Amino acid sequence: MECLGFNKLPEGCVSIILSLTSPPDACKSSLVSPMFRAAAESDVVWERFLPADYHDILCRLVEPLVCSSRKELFLRLCDPILIDGGSKSFRLDKWSGKKSYLLSARELSITWSNDPMYWSWRSTPESRFSHVAELRTMCWLEIHGKIRTQMLSPNTKYGAYLIMKISNRAYGLDLMPSEISVEVSNSTQVCNGTAYLRCSDSKNKQMERLFYGNRREMLRSRVIEGDGRVPCEREDGWMELELGDFFNGEGDEEVRMSLREVKGYHLKGGLIIEGIEVRPKDSRK
Repeated sequence: MECLGFNKLPEGCVSIILSLTSPPDACKSSLVSPMFRAAAESDVVWERFLPADYHDILCRLVEPLVCSSRKELFLRLCDPILIDGGSKSFRLDKWSGKKSYLLSARELSITWSNDPMYWSWRSTPESRFSHVAELRTMCWLEIHGKIRTQMLSPNTKYGAYLIMKISNRAYGLDLMPSEISVEVSNSTQVCNGTAYLRCSDSKNKQMERLFYGNRREMLRSRVIEGDGRVPCEREDGWMELELGDFFNGEGDEEVRMSLREVKGYHLKGGLIIEGIEVRPKDSRK
């Protein structure tokens, strides 16, 4: 950078240039020289990396943040933080500054979730939310979530993920594929598929084969076979199942996300729901 004459520029100009890059690039540039370090730490740079509505987000925090600089604020917001009375979790992607939300189970529409015969609401230290929903037993599984695209970062491809666990006592969850979908209102964007809520307990699988036998294949014939997605492990100890994706442009529309298994008519239980996460798909891990 010496040969390009960057170190001869005023610090304010360098700050403006760095604000047009990315958070990782700004951090790397601080190694060039003391002047670059000062420019890379400036509020001019990190104000640009924060979302345009970050003041509104700060007003919705459950616990206020006290930060000495915009860079510190950015880094603090890269860790999940509760908003809206604890019903949602918010974070920024550390690579791009784009917004992610995790809607708690309380924010979702779960059929018959208020009936203690079918669902129980309990607290668990593994969750960031005060309560998660656990399926006790029922034959009808239907979970819906929704979010406005205006809350998200524009011109970004997003994925929607059901955040879940499967208890050791689970049964009947993967006898038949669940139907999953993500749909953007007033748009042609519709993403449909199927998924299996896999139970990792081999003893449970043996019991299901014993009791249901060939009925498993008969049940599966009631739905159109899709890509048959399965949950995968997350770093936070939960599992996630991708429900679908969509591209968020510049407008304000409603995104509807769902998982349904309503055709098997067999009892199932042991599914634990933390919520649905909506996050950028092009983020680096």
